[in-house]
Amino acid sequence: MRFLIKALRLPDHVVQLEYEAASAEEAGRRAEEQGLRVLGIQRQLDWNVSRWFSRERFPLALFSQELAILLNAGLVLTDALESLENKESDPQVRKILAGLIQALYEGKSLSGALTGYPWIFPPLFIALIKASERTGELGPALNRYVGYRASLDAMRQKVISASVYPVLLLGVGGLVLLFLIGYVVPRFSLVFEGMEHQLPWLSQVLIDLGNFLQQHQILLLPGLLGIIALGLLAARSHTLRRLLGRQIQRIPRLHKALLTFELARFYRSLGILLQGGIPVIDALSMASGLLGEQSRQHLLQAQNRVREGSSLSMALETYGLSTPVALRMLRAGERSGNLGVMLERTADFHEAQTSRWIEWFVRLFEPLLMAFIGLLIGTIVVLMYIPIFELASSIQ
Repeated sequence: MRFLIKALRLPDHVVQLEYEAASAEEAGRRAEEQGLRVLGIQRQLDWNVSRWFSRERFPLALFSQELAILLNAGLVLTDALESLENKESDPQVRKILAGLIQALYEGKSLSGALTGYPWIFPPLFIALIKASERTGELGPALNRYVGYRASLDAMRQKVISASVYPVLLLGVGGLVLLFLIGYVVPRFSLVFEGMEHQLPWLSQVLIDLGNFLQQHQILLLPGLLGIIALGLLAARSHTLRRLLGRQIQRIPRLHKALLTFELARFYRSLGILLQGGIPVIDALSMASGLLGEQSRQHLLQAQNRVREGSSLSMALETYGLSTPVALRMLRAGERSGNLGVMLERTADFHEAQTSRWIEWFVRLFEPLLMAFIGLLIGTIVVLMYIPIFELASSIQ
């Protein structure tokens, strides 16, 4: 969710900033962490088309990679950004880069300049930049973010690739069913006109449905588009997501697989933040957005345990945010002082585990889906032919 915060920047400068956060409380906490005194918080609707296009068109991973290369080559920050602006052909991207350069010339830090574009630069990215400004390691921080994005994008691509064929199969199957019911069935029903023999009620329902679709076919396309639009809106609904999450919890194997995927993203984000020098409590807050609502509530309780002096591994274990493998690796990281590195290795392990589960699920789901669509088509064909069989039997 996106929140507009009106805040006081000492001594007497009122500013308005936007934050991506899971709740208004989290957005307010992030503003206070930046030294702001929050005056008001308002939730923003996600319908700003120009900002949506800016976020989609701005190549954050490529920007980070190219900026790191230029900085490692010895260029100062303003020269590096100006070089990126000069070679850029997209006017939207040039405008954003020009805004960053202008903010730097006004005396702001890079992290301060990035906060002016919260719909493009996520809090995790800004936090890494801010931490690197204290240590003077901006180039390595950018490289860590590039690696982090590459890992997340690779995992996301696996999920998308695995879902393409089932979605395509479902779409083609749906079109075939519409063709049979809306075109073939009405023409086939002409055979039964004038017959005194009463049709089976299932066959009659099928014929009535086919005639209805044929008579209202001009409304069919707008209706389908409306259903798709409602589906997309429902997918963005937090209430529906919570309801779906509760239903998934009733399927143990599916819930376990999704939780593993969720924790893998959380561990990777937490690991890169800790390696960037960000304190554990702040890192937990920033990485919480990658968790579901129930896991996020558990994380808040785990944060309180860490504040009270508990180790991170013990706090995560207590509230169900670790696996047996993750627990051992976290404890090893705490003993060796390489907790951030061990978190990333834990994420690697669980991402591989998730990839294997996706492959297993697709191999199981695809034939089941094909069998289901075939069963529906077969049912339609049988219902069309049952009256003919009954008529032939009565004649004999």
